[in-house]
Amino acid sequence: MRVMVRRALVTASATAVLLAVAAVPASADEAFYTPPSPLPAGQNGDVLKSQPSKYNGATATRIMYLSRDAKNQPIPVTGTVLVPSKPWTGPGQRPIVAYAPFTAGMGDQCAPSKTLAGDGSSDITASVQGSFINPLLDKGIAVAQTDYQGLGTPGEHTYVIRAAEGHAVLDVLRAAQRLPGTGLPANGPVGITGYSQGGGASAAAAELAASYAPELNVKGAYVGAPPADKSVLAKSLDGSYAFGFLGFSLIGINTAYPETHMLDLANSTGADLFVQASKSCTMDAIFKFAFKQSSSLTKDGRPVSAYLDQEPFRSVVADLKLGTVKPSVPTLVEHSPLDDILPYAQGKQLAKDWCSLGGTVQFKDLASFTLFFSHALAAFGAAGDSATWLNDRFTGQAATSTCGQF
Repeated sequence: MRVMVRRALVTASATAVLLAVAAVPASADEAFYTPPSPLPAGQNGDVLKSQPSKYNGATATRIMYLSRDAKNQPIPVTGTVLVPSKPWTGPGQRPIVAYAPFTAGMGDQCAPSKTLAGDGSSDITASVQGSFINPLLDKGIAVAQTDYQGLGTPGEHTYVIRAAEGHAVLDVLRAAQRLPGTGLPANGPVGITGYSQGGGASAAAAELAASYAPELNVKGAYVGAPPADKSVLAKSLDGSYAFGFLGFSLIGINTAYPETHMLDLANSTGADLFVQASKSCTMDAIFKFAFKQSSSLTKDGRPVSAYLDQEPFRSVVADLKLGTVKPSVPTLVEHSPLDDILPYAQGKQLAKDWCSLGGTVQFKDLASFTLFFSHALAAFGAAGDSATWLNDRFTGQAATSTCGQF
């Protein structure tokens, strides 16, 4: 009974905090999320369309821009460019930070460019996205937020797919620089931040920046609680309260790598879960799918992790792994030792892998005061650390490495 009460109190506290940062309502325009057909030719990051949006403390513009999927094919991606009301008081031009959102869900109603403006899903986790954005705006730093592939736009969301997410993050910076009428510099300093799913996307962008977007003047990247190794997550998420995130991952893999024929492995219950998960936002997925076992969803009764040592899954998981490419920018990685969704060892190992490649990397533990919902609650501390660390880069403070000290 004591444990149940404690869990209820933690859940209530987390809900109260999430609701406290709710965004300002705005009117919907679903037609905006329909891309032009055929998709126009252009450069990665070109703005296809834009419209005014709403957000406290900033001039907000909803955008659709060109990016690339995991197979390097052109795709439309949506997002939001936020220019703060506060001036930039640091040296040089106003910087822009790409914000890679944490898990919002898979349904189009979950797209952060909708929920940040008060549109779309009423899922309470949508509100906490602002906890990462607001400290940046408060420092006079502009924010370019991406929805990633398939959130809002047609098709399934390629959840935690390294290349697709890294491209979307880098291209939203290009789009912000090219968006007319914002006053943002076309070649000024930029940074990258994200937590959880966003931490993986930020890490992917840091790895891909030198080859995919070498013209960007990236001063640093913040990586919080990254899902670095999908083979580990296939085991840690299975049977957990966050099982829905494993479902999201399988949909992402099936979409980005159709050669895996993921649905062919599922029994009728598994196929139905795929359909339900593809329409769900975060909290809905947690409540619907908590503590499920993937072995009950496959035709042969094996868990998802049992497939990962065989092709084509082995090659796909290797392709998704973070830590194999040296980040070309200074990077801060943070993770809570008590993380109850993404194992702490993931973040620390990613930082060590980057150190071994010669990266300029810092690793720090995120404070966490509870064993329950520690992953979600640690995000609030991460948000402040992200803004402070990136602001230091923009104001000319040199990033130091802590490689060998953790």
